[in-house]
Amino acid sequence: MAPSLSFAAPGRLPIKKGLLWGMLPGKLSPLEKFQMLKECGFEEMECHTTPDLAEAQAILEASKKTGVRIHSVMNSDHWKFPLSSPDRSVVDKCVAGMETSLRNAKLWGADTVLLVPGVVNPEVGYTQVWERSQKEIRRMLPLAQETKVIIAVENVWNKFLLSPMEFARYVDDFKSPYVKAYFDVGNILLYGFPQDWIHTLGPRIAKIHFKDFKFKGDPNVKGRSNADWVNLREGMIDWKAVHQALGDIGYKGTVTVELSSGDAEYLKDVAQRVEKILSGD
Repeated sequence: MAPSLSFAAPGRLPIKKGLLWGMLPGKLSPLEKFQMLKECGFEEMECHTTPDLAEAQAILEASKKTGVRIHSVMNSDHWKFPLSSPDRSVVDKCVAGMETSLRNAKLWGADTVLLVPGVVNPEVGYTQVWERSQKEIRRMLPLAQETKVIIAVENVWNKFLLSPMEFARYVDDFKSPYVKAYFDVGNILLYGFPQDWIHTLGPRIAKIHFKDFKFKGDPNVKGRSNADWVNLREGMIDWKAVHQALGDIGYKGTVTVELSSGDAEYLKDVAQRVEKILSGD
């Protein structure tokens, strides 16, 4: 049952501010990226899948030197090589990427790997995405359990998991603490209201992405081509309602900003915007 919506405002939420690796300037070394993140007011990093062991080790050393924790790994190639593909060779590439991501997470001390479970398209139907992705995720569970890393399924614009109750059921089907939801506040505006999804998903939420957007033209035309991504608190999201909902469910994890990259001045501004959201301003 969803929590009551009439709770008192929870004040500053006990949530850490995270930043996506790709939002930092690409020319920087791993150490410089972590230093910049910290100087701009963020506390944790979400890194990308890193098959190169030397690069993965450099990222770990940068995390240790700066004291900035890597909390999550964004799996790569799940769009290009979805688990829902009818081609076994495509699926195998996605599985291999997930295995690398889970091992990256163990090395770095992260507790979550983000996964887009599949893509509905003219060739692959909804039921097929559901069944194929669940089958492959179940095969990954032994490694998730071994590494003690959660596989967190994200809501994206893949024409799949289009209601909060369905998303909850998808996660619950696994009956495992190692499969949860990675909830993206911005992505959900095409299908509903983030505060509603937060209340419904509740403790199933492992991690959260913050982004914001508004529709360029007719708000009834809810497609990617009509979406204009904007800075936090400049779009259509009711951030006070999001703040209230996160307080209602007692979320105490990390929120990671997923916006365009920029310089230090821009990132400091983003960090301040996140702080205002988490404070209910």
